Amino acid sequence: MTGVSTTGVVELRQLTKTFPTADGVFAAVDHIDLVTTPGEFLTLLGPSGCGKTTTLRMVAGFERPTSGSITLDGADMVRLTPDKRPMSMVFQSYALFPHLSVYENVAYGLRLRRTPAAEVKEQVEAALVSMDLVSLADRAPNQLSGGQQQRVALARAMVMRPKVLLFDEPLSNLDAKLRVQMRAEIRRLQKRLGITALYVTHDQDEAMSLSDRIVVMNKGRIEQIGTPADIYRRPASVFVADFIGQANFLDAPVHHIDGDTAEVTVFGNRRERIAVSDAARGAGDKVLMVRPESVRLSPSDARVVGGDVGRVVSVVFYGSTAEYEVETDAGSIVVVENDPMPSTMHEEGSFVRVTFDPERGWLLDAVS
Repeated sequence: MTGVSTTGVVELRQLTKTFPTADGVFAAVDHIDLVTTPGEFLTLLGPSGCGKTTTLRMVAGFERPTSGSITLDGADMVRLTPDKRPMSMVFQSYALFPHLSVYENVAYGLRLRRTPAAEVKEQVEAALVSMDLVSLADRAPNQLSGGQQQRVALARAMVMRPKVLLFDEPLSNLDAKLRVQMRAEIRRLQKRLGITALYVTHDQDEAMSLSDRIVVMNKGRIEQIGTPADIYRRPASVFVADFIGQANFLDAPVHHIDGDTAEVTVFGNRRERIAVSDAARGAGDKVLMVRPESVRLSPSDARVVGGDVGRVVSVVFYGSTAEYEVETDAGSIVVVENDPMPSTMHEEGSFVRVTFDPERGWLLDAVS
């Protein structure tokens, strides 16, 4: 199954899907534009109802767009039924045939395509070896664990040598430890085969660990497209910042904006230069985003909240991290300390000095 040569460029233009409602129509997907690059792992991420699964189903052919276009390497896909599209899909439920063995489940699509028997045998055996399923070839799906069933579903999809692999929350039925193992396996295989992957999830950890790029969706629209680092460190909006991981949003008066940076007052008593998002360069209220792990706490002799002095409201020890809630003049913030020593942790009710590296701050439009 090595050496698959595909381009796999999926292009969505003004793609829209509406459903009738009592009040008119509801746009599940609202005029989105998206282009994959060959062989990339692209994840659609967002809360329930944001349109990510509907988008994937339109690409797969299970939903017909209300308007807009879907092309694969320049060829129109909208008019093709799912079985005519050079794509394979891995479902959340695995969708294995209970009456067929592992071998026959993997071979099913090839037989449906009327592939010569010798080729079926060669390709299925290669797929079973690739997914470490050789010893399970004669078993029925109900004799397999969840992780084994997921590997069968992956083998069945990959044996078809598609130009695009589609994943609809394929790991949501697995326990936490197995999810980590399987996402590493999915990424390893996808990179080795060089197949473009379009992956849907609401799990931020999955998106961050798997993806070359992430598409964050909200209310049927695309909020931001970027690498995991861009999405996390430089979110385009308050929604993206709040959805991806934890974020503190601080009141920070802006004195002036100069190109890519702004001078703001932080914690009431000092000015800092902070990088500015595109949306925050115009008029309107601004908010300063700082990730919890970027904030530092140190003991303070003060006994009142003000300026850069805060009061520890709560402490939660997780072993590898400690999470503090701290009351400050700029609002209540969350602070995460990595590898904490219990003997030096700050106690509830103690007063602390709150600081952060200005390079890790990010100014956002408050209503974005």
